[in-house]
Amino acid sequence: MSAALRILAPGLLTTVQDLGRPGYQSLGIPVSGGLDPVSLRAANALVGNNQDAGALEVAYVGPTIAVEADDVRLSFVGAQAAIDILPDAAATTGERIATMRSIRVRRGEVIRIGSLSGGAVLYVAVEGGFDIPPVLGSVSTYLRGGFGGWQGRALVAGDRLPLRRSAASARDECRIEGLDLRAPARVRAIAGPQKDYFSENEIASFFAGQYTVCAGSDRMGMRLQGRRVDHARGYNITSDGIAAGSIQVPGNGQPIILLADRQTTGGYPKIATVISADLPALGRLPMGATIAFEQVTVEAAQALRRDLFAEIERIGEKIVPIGHAATDMAPMLLDHNLISGVVDAHNWTL
Repeated sequence: MSAALRILAPGLLTTVQDLGRPGYQSLGIPVSGGLDPVSLRAANALVGNNQDAGALEVAYVGPTIAVEADDVRLSFVGAQAAIDILPDAAATTGERIATMRSIRVRRGEVIRIGSLSGGAVLYVAVEGGFDIPPVLGSVSTYLRGGFGGWQGRALVAGDRLPLRRSAASARDECRIEGLDLRAPARVRAIAGPQKDYFSENEIASFFAGQYTVCAGSDRMGMRLQGRRVDHARGYNITSDGIAAGSIQVPGNGQPIILLADRQTTGGYPKIATVISADLPALGRLPMGATIAFEQVTVEAAQALRRDLFAEIERIGEKIVPIGHAATDMAPMLLDHNLISGVVDAHNWTL
């Protein structure tokens, strides 16, 4: 039997995601991909995958997973969670491990991930990745369209996700230290394309206000509750393109931030757009979190984007063997295939 991870319990919403499928929005196909691409990249780096490999995105409550392979190497990056490695499916207690690390799990053992805290999503990467055919170049799940990922849907009990490796490579386990996943004090945004649909006072009040992430938020959009934003010219426009982070204001005056599974066009005025550098942190925010905005210039947004990608390039420098300090990193990174997404091909199965 081929190597796989079997889903014993799916959690609240567990899907396969990578960095998305850009280039098809003109056809009405969203980009999708991980809500928090920084944590996704870090999880892949911990197990030696390319940063754009598919991983499990776990939302709010985690799954229970049985290993059906000689052994597998997994990593966990994102929100905090109680993660237990159980000796078998009948066991109720086992070894409790932390996030931000990799671990080798053997055949028959079970990974149980509890409720998340401090964030909305956690990423579980597996060394070698999943043996899932891409759709339009990506294994990301687009739930509303019913394609990508595993059968175009969230995972359910009984799913058996095939793996590209039958066994983990022989190396020490690693952890990541110094990866800052905190949200900024104020989410930065540039003026929206329909700012003229709002008075200057309403725009100023929007940026001065505070909002709560409320129920109804999902991978498509984050619904906010707070001071009503009034329109100066009505709330219907000719539908136009939607960028990641667009903040549209429908007729009820409560803003919606459009996320990974956003529609490609929309007909509500957009008061602002969250800058790309703050989108990963935004994707981590759980329901009930408070959020405030700060207006920045396009030039500042571009500089912050460059800073984000420079930080992403340094993820490998933050990975150290468990039990070791982050000192001379280069030899360790070379020994453990953690530079530039190089993957050890030992025991690779096609």
